[in-house]
Amino acid sequence: MTVEDPFVTHRSLLFTVAYEILGSAADAEDVLQESWLRWADVDRAEVRDPRSYLVRTVTRQSLNRLRTLSRRREEYVGEWLPEPLLTSPDVAEDVELAESVSMAMLTVLETLGPTERAVFVLREVFDVPYGEIAEAVGKTAAAVRQIARRAREHVAARQPRVRVSRSEQRAVVERFLEALRTGQLRELLEIMAPDVVMITDGGGVVAAAPTPFHGAGLVAEVLAGAHRSVVTLETTPVWLNGTPAGRIDFDGEPTAVSLTVENGLITRIYVVRNPHKLTRLDEPSELSR
Repeated sequence: MTVEDPFVTHRSLLFTVAYEILGSAADAEDVLQESWLRWADVDRAEVRDPRSYLVRTVTRQSLNRLRTLSRRREEYVGEWLPEPLLTSPDVAEDVELAESVSMAMLTVLETLGPTERAVFVLREVFDVPYGEIAEAVGKTAAAVRQIARRAREHVAARQPRVRVSRSEQRAVVERFLEALRTGQLRELLEIMAPDVVMITDGGGVVAAAPTPFHGAGLVAEVLAGAHRSVVTLETTPVWLNGTPAGRIDFDGEPTAVSLTVENGLITRIYVVRNPHKLTRLDEPSELSR
């Protein structure tokens, strides 16, 4: 009987760590490739805990890449949103994991510095001990505790205050998709909070607004206009990033739409149109803790 390589055993965990730190599946895959090459050169007899060792390796590689990406994202055309992932409903069974990979959370994590983001992800999502985080990010354990506290407060002040059930989220998503498909402006207005914000990401490749839209009236008008501007519009409920969401095909061109729902109303709409970020909509990604 052959023993599976620890890297293969923990691959979905390692991908999830990299994806949460980077917000990009493509970059997370590159990090895993770099980490695999390093793992291949390691004397396995010297590694007492392969899982912890691999998480630290992936974290270091993710931080290196994140610092490079931060400069690239400053030059990004328009609004930058994380890369959406098609996921199975099983991911939502782990409520904390689903919340941590949601578009809402990933956009909040974008407001943290690289080290703060890595510390928050490792501690709050994966419950990695402070000592191991310190080794991964090159800080003392005491410093990591302080960074974790600041990051936790930063995220808490910006994330949705009310956690909704999957059934409520799904119901709002389905109403939204039906209203968009039929172009019902009044229905769209009824399911959005007055101060709703819609962010669109086209990456300079396809049409998208350079800045967010604010207010239910404007957002509903923009969405209704999108309905009028195309010949065919298909909407499909899907699971994105562990949460009920939607796939919309405008004249055959896919768009991923994720919603933040609070008190039965939509407060945030994340619209990803950049085709380079939509390569993960056909096959579910494996995420785990």
